[in-house]
Amino acid sequence: MYTASGTLDRNQLVTHYAPLVKRIAYHLMARLPSSVQVDDIIQNGMLGLLDAIKRYEEGLGAQFETYAVQRIRGAMLDGLRDNDWLPRSLRRDMRRIESAVSVLEQRYGRQPAEKELAESLGMSLSEYQKTLQDARGCQLVYFEDFSDGDDETYLERNVAGKDADPLENLLNKDMRETLVRSIEDLPEREKTVMGLYYERDLNLREIGEILGVTESRVCQLHSQAIARLRSRIFDGKRAQEKDKAAVSRRASAKQVADAAAPVRAAAAAKQAAASAKVRRPAR
Repeated sequence: MYTASGTLDRNQLVTHYAPLVKRIAYHLMARLPSSVQVDDIIQNGMLGLLDAIKRYEEGLGAQFETYAVQRIRGAMLDGLRDNDWLPRSLRRDMRRIESAVSVLEQRYGRQPAEKELAESLGMSLSEYQKTLQDARGCQLVYFEDFSDGDDETYLERNVAGKDADPLENLLNKDMRETLVRSIEDLPEREKTVMGLYYERDLNLREIGEILGVTESRVCQLHSQAIARLRSRIFDGKRAQEKDKAAVSRRASAKQVADAAAPVRAAAAAKQAAASAKVRRPAR
């Protein structure tokens, strides 16, 4: 897929990876409401592929397909967010759940149970579980969902370039480790759902058969797991922002001190000279 000059042939790349776009789109559709059109997902994915072809650099440290998958998936998710098909009331309820997870986890020092979360939100258990079930599709657990909403993909943010900020790289590494730890800390059944869904690529019905529960119950467990993860990740982000602010303040203070040092030295020298002149005996 290279031209005679040794560069990547864009037309061949589009033809070769178009089936990959469709495969990712249909895989994503399994997690979305029926109101979402697969053709729209594919169209956004093709835009992501074209963007990947345009921006890919072979020295980036990743194979093209790895890079393209990130771009394709990110473009699909961006399209879903732009269409805003999720009711605002449900978005608000999910943010309330994530906030409740954070508060109760700090209070109890453990993952709160569904009943505890429902009570803290003033909901019955059935109302709480229905909210989780209605949230199917809004909780897409890809790294892009834990971004700050900028135009960079997770891959770009975490592949260190020659001008990369060592502090930023360290904080990104901490974020990945936080996510891994958070998944490990999930209640056993939710952790099983996440593993079967994202690592084994099983659908909700298949997972329900393995766990001996209904498909709707698996959907609830999945949404609950994502709420816990998002709560942990955003708590981690807030801590990162505080760390970065503290480092910035220390750096600014040092710059001010360094800039003031020559002024202080000159003032001290002037004062010493004046004192010496006063002490000099008259002839």
